[in-house]
Amino acid sequence: MAEAGNTTENGTGNTAANGSGDTRAARGGIHVTNTGGNVTIGDHNTVTSTVHGTPPARDPQQEELLQAVRRLRTDLGGVVPTEQTAALDTELSDTEDEIEGTGRADAGRLTRLRRALTDAGAVTGILASGVAVGQAVGALLGG
Repeated sequence: MAEAGNTTENGTGNTAANGSGDTRAARGGIHVTNTGGNVTIGDHNTVTSTVHGTPPARDPQQEELLQAVRRLRTDLGGVVPTEQTAALDTELSDTEDEIEGTGRADAGRLTRLRRALTDAGAVTGILASGVAVGQAVGALLGG
């Protein structure tokens, strides 16, 4: 039990000072069970959480869009950045995240992506990957 934030009992009946520099830390182990999450003990720790499971199911059109989005993002790395290409990359990134997270990009996301493609038209019109994203978005939005 903590006493006024100065000492902590670790289950052995011994106490250790919290942040006081006292090195008389209690001997004995710490036993953690059934956390249902990540646990870190001690100073200067890093916790990495890896979730294993089944990714959301994607229909073939969403998968096609995802692959086209990834190709276009790669291709945009080779062009001179502009305000329009930066905005397009942001929309592409958000679309990729949405498809990865939920299995699909909703109509609002697709509409914003279409607008960003149009705004960056000078670049996307000459990139095959830009045309592919435009076609995939058109197919999902119905035109």
